[in-house]
Amino acid sequence: MTPLSRLAATVEARKTADPDSSWTAKLLAKGPEKCAEKFGEEAVEAIIAAAKNDRENLVYEAADVLYHLVVMLAARDIPLDEVLAELERREGTSGIAEKAARG
Repeated sequence: MTPLSRLAATVEARKTADPDSSWTAKLLAKGPEKCAEKFGEEAVEAIIAAAKNDRENLVYEAADVLYHLVVMLAARDIPLDEVLAELERREGTSGIAEKAARG
């Protein structure tokens, strides 16, 4: 099991945890909109670190982005495996061709 798969399993398990005992449960209890907002905040922080060429902070913020992406997906009941399957489907396809196929 990959670290990302373990993270997704942990987030899924936290859906039923006490929000007072788990940051993930607290975030999920605030609803999908708050989870999306938090993901956006973390993405902006990663963008800023990348723009500043702050490698150490970018690594840290990228981990936050992945965590909050998994939480946001869980808040909308979308399993990480579904996203990974979509990546697999796209594998070997030119990004230009894939984008053109979407219209």
